[in-house]
Amino acid sequence: MGGVLGIVSEYNPFHNGHILHLKKSLELTKADFTIAIMSGNFVQRGEPSLIDKWSKTEMALRQGVDLVIELPTVYATSSAENFAAGAVKILNSLGIIDYLSFGSEIGQIKALDDVASVLAKEPKEFSAMLKAQLKSGLPYPKAREIATQMYFGNSKVYMDVLQNPNNILGVEYLKALKRSNSSIIPVTVKREYSEYKTAKVKNGITSATGIRQMLQEGKNIHQVVPFETYEIIEKLQKKGNLITSLKQFENEIIYALRKMPLMDIARLPDVSEGLENKIKQAANTCTNLDALINKIKSKRFTESRIHRILLYALLGITKRDMQVSQKVTPYIRVLGFNSHGKRIISAIAQHNPKTKIVVSVKRFFETNKDMNLQDMMMKDILATNIYTLKYQTNPVANLDYTHKILEMK
Repeated sequence: MGGVLGIVSEYNPFHNGHILHLKKSLELTKADFTIAIMSGNFVQRGEPSLIDKWSKTEMALRQGVDLVIELPTVYATSSAENFAAGAVKILNSLGIIDYLSFGSEIGQIKALDDVASVLAKEPKEFSAMLKAQLKSGLPYPKAREIATQMYFGNSKVYMDVLQNPNNILGVEYLKALKRSNSSIIPVTVKREYSEYKTAKVKNGITSATGIRQMLQEGKNIHQVVPFETYEIIEKLQKKGNLITSLKQFENEIIYALRKMPLMDIARLPDVSEGLENKIKQAANTCTNLDALINKIKSKRFTESRIHRILLYALLGITKRDMQVSQKVTPYIRVLGFNSHGKRIISAIAQHNPKTKIVVSVKRFFETNKDMNLQDMMMKDILATNIYTLKYQTNPVANLDYTHKILEMK
């Protein structure tokens, strides 16, 4: 079997930039096979995925990815560190991955690796700098960014590594590889278009955020996505099954927070320093998501962190779930594959017969007695059941049991 490339993705949706990343990654690594570890129906920035996980799988397979494995919801909705750690654990457990490729704004593996080494080992000098920044009242991401710049003597190369979202995620992948003593070789591809919060188009490429913004504004996206993606989105749009924002779940979120005792809000991940009081007070007085977020956010608690907390409340994810996720090796939930992917699944099973490859959720519960993994899978099922509440066509539950694995010829 030839080299195997691993990619961690959200594909929300799969666009021209992803094609470029896939093509360049294969050129760099000379790999013959590609596996994507992909977020499901909710994503890392505390939002629902625009496209359901099976439609995203179809997009990926139709562009040449061989096997799509779901990143469990607990990791997919985590901070960058746990998101990356969960994905790397899955890649390591497959036993056949040679390379992990990710996009970055800097496009230089050495600079990212140097920063990852410092963050993974936390030398005393760096720890002291970080503590001083946190003491000044800065949120952790900003404090870490400034401490890192100081540690490297404000060198130009390292100046903006932790200012850009894909660099940050890349550093977390590298940290996770180091901490697990992984033999997987990391490579990075420079993002051709890194202004991830805008809808500007350059050479047929814009960010996934830009594409979602274009869709919300009723603009045509055909120039920035492959035809197959366009076709799938158009079909979902006609059905009324595109989920554009967490705002669509505002009633469910406010209901959940009003119903939850204060101690349960305190048990949500990322809630600390008495933030539960502020959240409860806001939920009791607000009836829409924007007002709720504005009442809770502060210099210390950023909007993206608040978004994730609200998503945890919606999905019933607790600090304990996060702690468990850091200790266990997740299952391998197959969402789809092509003929190459079929060969990869056989190779994984042969290489490590104990690997938990899930092709049937029903069978998973019948045969897997690990309660931690069962709880993790239940979160995936609940996430889909909540997600489909907002479908205008066929908003049924339990698709994780009934939806077939996608098999492409």
